[in-house]
Amino acid sequence: MNIVPVILSGGSGTRLWPLSRQQYPKQFLPLLGNNSMFQETLLRLKGIKYLSDPVIVCNESHRFLVAEQLNQIGINNASIILEPIGRNTAPAITAAAMQIISHIDIKNSIMLVLSADHEIKNIEEFQKTINIAKVHAEKGKLVTFGIVPNSPNVGFGYIKYIEGLNSEAYEVKKFVEKPDQKTAESYLEDGYYLWNSGMFMFDPSQLLNELSVHCVEIVNAVKLSFNNAAQDLDFIRLDSQSFKSSPSNSIDYALMEKSSNVVVIKLDADWSDVGSWKSLYEISEKDKNGNVLKGDIFTEETYGSYIDAGSHIIATIGVKDLVIIDTPDATLISSKDQAHKVQKIVKSLQKSYRNEHINNRKVYRPWGWFDSIESGINFQVKRLHVNPGAKLSLQMHKKRAEHWVVIDGEANVTNGDLTLILTKGDSTYIPIGVIHSLENQTSKTLEIIEVQSGAYLGEDDIIRFEDIYGRVN
Repeated sequence: MNIVPVILSGGSGTRLWPLSRQQYPKQFLPLLGNNSMFQETLLRLKGIKYLSDPVIVCNESHRFLVAEQLNQIGINNASIILEPIGRNTAPAITAAAMQIISHIDIKNSIMLVLSADHEIKNIEEFQKTINIAKVHAEKGKLVTFGIVPNSPNVGFGYIKYIEGLNSEAYEVKKFVEKPDQKTAESYLEDGYYLWNSGMFMFDPSQLLNELSVHCVEIVNAVKLSFNNAAQDLDFIRLDSQSFKSSPSNSIDYALMEKSSNVVVIKLDADWSDVGSWKSLYEISEKDKNGNVLKGDIFTEETYGSYIDAGSHIIATIGVKDLVIIDTPDATLISSKDQAHKVQKIVKSLQKSYRNEHINNRKVYRPWGWFDSIESGINFQVKRLHVNPGAKLSLQMHKKRAEHWVVIDGEANVTNGDLTLILTKGDSTYIPIGVIHSLENQTSKTLEIIEVQSGAYLGEDDIIRFEDIYGRVN
């Protein structure tokens, strides 16, 4: 039977702020190499026999990020399902199962559910474990992967298993919540507990059949949402109203803890969920002083620290066990052991109606990206990077004017009734209320400086009339 990877990539990654933001969360960042964690999740499957095109379930606002990162690694036939709102893993997996049943070979498919933000270093062992799990999933079992623990970690849920089923798959006795330190230590001493990885494998029809018994409300809501889904370019846009009516529940609570048909496969492949700055430090390569250094950094008597210089030089003297993360618009300085509390900072930003938890200064769009270089009262300066062949929407602003200056490349511009070709050094002024557009018809990138002026400069002051990316108002 074929293996259909189902990649869940809807997380927000708040524990890795300020690098991870709501609109560009950790799974899409290259935290451990040149590829993003989302890309590595797919690339580590390369070489597995009978591997089918993947099904991706993601947040609607991340759709172009997903499509671009898939294209970068040569995956062009993925099914991309857009969640209108987060409803935890059970509805997301249910929607993926329905996509496999409706559009992929149902009689010859097993779904492999993976999170987009895990790190697995021993790929050979990982693939070996997948092949073992496949045998049991083909027999109708609901398979979960349990990580062989190497410490009494209080950040994971645990699975207690029973010996005797066979030497590869074990009967699950119970799932348990994240324990306190003393309880976690007792689990490690017991020897029959595994970390709950949040990875699964099962036949999609078997999944829906059992979920219909244990949590039919999810199946009914997602089925209605899936049947009323709209095809939007390359995306499957689930119906919002019916999807929102689904209970918000994890697949563990909704099914795995209730079913008597669950087995667990041990996975010992140097796995990490990269859930905090401390865990990222632990799995990263370190220098002779135990430091992880990324960027332009100078250190003296600095030990055991994770330092990321994102926008300028960082110099440290006489410090130990720190996390220092610098971005153009925010800097985090924390002790390594307390860095997980960064979620409190994110919540404070939300309560203060700030936007530093939502976007980086550099904001990605389907046509490229823009960087907000400077802003003040009634003005904002942006640098626009327009990809080859890309086009901004035909749009109009009610509250701001714009002045475009080409600094590199060639721009085809619509400015009211005018059609212009601008090259390096050329510029055009777009008054308030004038319909305009910008296109890069060349094979090279286009760089523009945009100066905005007006009483209101928010991103929601855009009325789109035409858009090749389907974002028309």
